[in-house]
Amino acid sequence: MGRGKLEKFAVNATRANVVEPGKENFEKLKGRWNSDFFLKDQPLVLEVGCGKGEYTVGMAQLYPGKNYIGIDIKGNRIWKGSSLAEEAGLYNVGFLRIFLENLDQHFGEKEVDEIWITFPDPQPRKRDIKRRLTSPRFLEMYERILKPGGRLHLKTDSDLLFDYTLEVLEERKATHLLHTKDLYESDLQEHTMGIYTTFEKKYLDLGVPIKYLQYTV
Repeated sequence: MGRGKLEKFAVNATRANVVEPGKENFEKLKGRWNSDFFLKDQPLVLEVGCGKGEYTVGMAQLYPGKNYIGIDIKGNRIWKGSSLAEEAGLYNVGFLRIFLENLDQHFGEKEVDEIWITFPDPQPRKRDIKRRLTSPRFLEMYERILKPGGRLHLKTDSDLLFDYTLEVLEERKATHLLHTKDLYESDLQEHTMGIYTTFEKKYLDLGVPIKYLQYTV
């Protein structure tokens, strides 16, 4: 491991906006994020697989009346997102370093208002279908922690992942399902708030249409 990563991990260990293994509050915030972490009762929004945190931080800046948590396993990505949040002076955003398979071990039933999945690995091989962040096992987990009326959002460049997700949701009879294969040529772009991740900018520059869907629990 390079010195740069070690230095970033050391910074993460000191930051109040990062929750990770080894910290006193790790695994103690389930059902208590608003009361014990944010100290403010506001709608709770997650970005799973947040990468460098551009979307998490961007939403927190636009909507100070909500609390945001970016979730990823990569410590160097968490460092970048937490740095952006600190530089912007944001207190309604935090970061959680865990494997996403363990998400429901850290959030209580009906604790979360919204979940965003932005440009995840589409896991194209058939043997990896269960690892897709919109596979049935993940959707079931999201639905356990989302409040009634809570929303799940997906943005992706991948036709494969988009078509797969739509098929799974239709099989599950997801309600209030909205979707488009070309977000910025549709009337749904207002839902994305004008925030662009690094991956999104890359694909837009290449002329790849951005796919988007949302459904309500």
